[in-house]
Amino acid sequence: MYKNTNTLAKAVRLATLAAVAAPASVMAGGFSLNEQSASTMGYANAGSAAYAADASTVIFNPAGMSKLSGTNLSFGASVLDIDAEAKGDTIEATNQLGQPVSGSDGGDIADPAVLPSVFFTHEVSDSVDVGFALHAPYGLAADYDNDFAGRFYADETELSVISFAPSFSINNGQGLSMGVGMNIMYAEGTLSRYMDNSGTNFNAPSGTGPGATSEGYANIEGDDVGVTFQVGFLYDLSQRTQLGLTFQTGTELELEGDAEFTNVSVANAQTGGFAVPLNSKEPVRVPLNIPESISAGFSHKLTDDITLLAGATYAKWSRFEALDIYGRDSSEPLTSQSPGGQPGQLTHIPEEWEDTWQYNVGAIWQATPAWQLKAGYAYDESPVDEILTARIPSADRHWLTLGTQWKDANSGWTVDAAVGTLIFDEDPEVSDRTYVLTSNGSERNPQDPNSGYDAEYDLSAWSASVQVSKAF
Repeated sequence: MYKNTNTLAKAVRLATLAAVAAPASVMAGGFSLNEQSASTMGYANAGSAAYAADASTVIFNPAGMSKLSGTNLSFGASVLDIDAEAKGDTIEATNQLGQPVSGSDGGDIADPAVLPSVFFTHEVSDSVDVGFALHAPYGLAADYDNDFAGRFYADETELSVISFAPSFSINNGQGLSMGVGMNIMYAEGTLSRYMDNSGTNFNAPSGTGPGATSEGYANIEGDDVGVTFQVGFLYDLSQRTQLGLTFQTGTELELEGDAEFTNVSVANAQTGGFAVPLNSKEPVRVPLNIPESISAGFSHKLTDDITLLAGATYAKWSRFEALDIYGRDSSEPLTSQSPGGQPGQLTHIPEEWEDTWQYNVGAIWQATPAWQLKAGYAYDESPVDEILTARIPSADRHWLTLGTQWKDANSGWTVDAAVGTLIFDEDPEVSDRTYVLTSNGSERNPQDPNSGYDAEYDLSAWSASVQVSKAF
């Protein structure tokens, strides 16, 4: 059950998320989404901080609105399909007794996702522009089959984020523009997994001893509203060359909701110190860091028909140190037991992500007055380093894209289409364990040395995007 205390959260969820948004699996670059605009996707988002092709510049660099005349509207959608599956012959899974866990490879954990977007800009005066965007900047989804061999570590993982981004820009009339924007984000998430009770001595009517109730289940859901800010600059070195720079702040979301536990082992004073299988519903919170980032872009019109683009983005994903779940009511059975190691902590999963870079290059060829052809390449680093989990199997990737644009000069209508493929550097090797955060601050203290899940994953992906724009 999601909290309903915030009117804005209700409005955004009802008006946008439920109507048009679907979560997407992201296997590199954290859980940010590259597939925001068909126009920029055609050249792999290269130089998007410096090249304002249409109203989508609102999210890449709000200062770029100064390059657009009149009123501009763009809307479209992207499809992202990632195939991610554990290799069955590499799976090793054991329970709390060190015994093998039977089960499947979990199947393809990522379904195709549709990512909609709307962008709008308006020229207020010669020096002032305003605009907004409605888009999905972050997303993550993975869902294993119920008989997955690693089900004690991951079942369903989902994060959906919708952002409303109002923006403002001003220019000095001499080639320098500055823009500011705000991202008002509504996020909701789900985390679930089966619970391993194989090593628990239950004091239960069905009998005592290990395995009296071998498996339980935990499902956590929550939502929150957060805000980040963006500042961008755009400078004309010449009529043919532009430089762009943007900075976006980070924030920490507090996803609040409920956790439902079924057949979970609990031992406390109320049970006489014996472990009993318990069903419980408890209020919880899950902190989630959205990182700050900085992007630089370069655009150069080599000839009247060819434009070259390049860019780089740095994101501070090291903010995401752990995935922790905390109870919000100390009187509840699991919260009072604190199985995560700290007071009120239900689960501690160390992540220890690292900061990342993304590098992009691209080109646009104006083949005819009506048609453009585009191509791009991006290298996207994964923030996952030593700790790879079944919830987010990840690896560095190469993004290759092709795009085209048709524009009717008389009506002002423009149609963009783009396709892309992702090539991963390696097959990630997942190694999952159950950890607790101890009093001395140890981030990687295994709770049970007997249990674990290890596997190698196959990853591949493709994406496609269509966008329609109109200049008024």
